[in-house]
Amino acid sequence: MTSIGILGAGRVGANLAGKLSAAGHHVTLGVRDPAAAAGLATGTAAQIAFADQRTTARTADVVVNATPGHDSLERLADLRTELSGKLLVDVSNATRDAGDGLPGDLCYPGSSLAERLQAALPDTRVVKTLNTMLFMVMTAPEILTTPPTAYLSGDDPNAKETVARLLADLGWQPGWIEDLGDITTARATEAMILLVPHVLRRHGFKPFAVSLAR
Repeated sequence: MTSIGILGAGRVGANLAGKLSAAGHHVTLGVRDPAAAAGLATGTAAQIAFADQRTTARTADVVVNATPGHDSLERLADLRTELSGKLLVDVSNATRDAGDGLPGDLCYPGSSLAERLQAALPDTRVVKTLNTMLFMVMTAPEILTTPPTAYLSGDDPNAKETVARLLADLGWQPGWIEDLGDITTARATEAMILLVPHVLRRHGFKPFAVSLAR
């Protein structure tokens, strides 16, 4: 069992919390307003705890960034002390709104949110993954007719091995996980978000992932 803190209690964070908790991990959802936890608890697994984001980051062994990508850097840089020595799993994409609620331009062209987070948090091991799919595929990859791909980017091999084990708990088979290399490779997977709004406008909000076919 791993102590996992998830920053962000939206669809992505809540979805990950439910599946990781069901897999036996101790999960805390970090919210900006702890007073809202009672409302969030409705329909959420009873064993999931709620706390403010600073407490969540300080007390967990593994922290998942599921905050909105456009302001993730500012939020997490403020938690540098709490995140020191931790493994940070970044599943967010930093984009500007296209005007219709869908992702638009990248916030960090020529770089990536993951790289910016690693630079701002030098004592934290950052691993990028699960950012190339709709949120429901993150915890149920088997729902797709074509095997999906979960890409890994990070500087620490041991951290990526830990994340791969957590992906297995989410239903990802070893052959569906692709280690791309160091944290700079995250700029490639984050750029894939530019494909997403076009797919959604044509086909609606249906599960899909940007996968590697061999």
